Amino acid sequence: PKKFDLIVTLNLYGDIISDIAAEIAGSVGLAGSANIGSVCAMFEAIHGSAPSIAGRNIANPSGLLLAAVMMLVHLGQVEAAQRLHNAWLRTIEDGIHTADVFTQGLSRELVGTQQFARAVVARLGQEPGVFTPVNYTAIPQAAALVPADPPGAANKELVGVDVYLCWNEAGRDPGHLAGQVEKLAGPELKLQTITNRGVKVWPGGMPETFCTDHWRCRFLAAGGGAVSAASVVALLGRMAAAGLDFVQTSHLYTFDGERGYALAANE
Repeated sequence: PKKFDLIVTLNLYGDIISDIAAEIAGSVGLAGSANIGSVCAMFEAIHGSAPSIAGRNIANPSGLLLAAVMMLVHLGQVEAAQRLHNAWLRTIEDGIHTADVFTQGLSRELVGTQQFARAVVARLGQEPGVFTPVNYTAIPQAAALVPADPPGAANKELVGVDVYLCWNEAGRDPGHLAGQVEKLAGPELKLQTITNRGVKVWPGGMPETFCTDHWRCRFLAAGGGAVSAASVVALLGRMAAAGLDFVQTSHLYTFDGERGYALAANE
């Protein structure tokens, strides 16, 4: 927080960063989140469900309370948001803590979910004395966004297929598997790469890579360009006849010439 006001990232990394930031603050149960779109918004705690503690009155409700604060600000109810947030700060400051943030010698009272919520309610209208009180101002409402026209249909081409095999022979040697699979590709397809656990193991893989019995064999068009669905079906037929156990397939497409599938590590 001393270096960054805003971090723009992908959903996966945003999820990780938000969890880490909450843990640094004290607990994953502390942080709320907002998902704001052009026509609707959703507010929630950053954490997921915790069935193991459901109904036991021990969860920290702070994430949901602070998500509610964000919702109130979004709705323009800034006075209510301010009262709720300051009451929460005063509760934390007074040492009223749930088990996830309770610290012996620092916290004053260990409480459950309901007791913590009641403590916040009892402090509505109060401000913290040590923490800086929050003071929200109304956010100007943006002009109504007109949904853009949907983009035109992209030129979608089938260019290959990933075939996932359950294979546990020959000491799990990728080269041996490639030798079996490569000759089954047929005239339209060519074996491009084999991965295991998302890491390329053929061609040119590292012998130290630990391999499980789950392999992804990537076939692409032998001469580049598109392939037919019939060639994919024929490939699977040859694999079945050879006794190979394919457990999943994933077609590979380009959209207006742009790859619509991910590469493996080291690919």
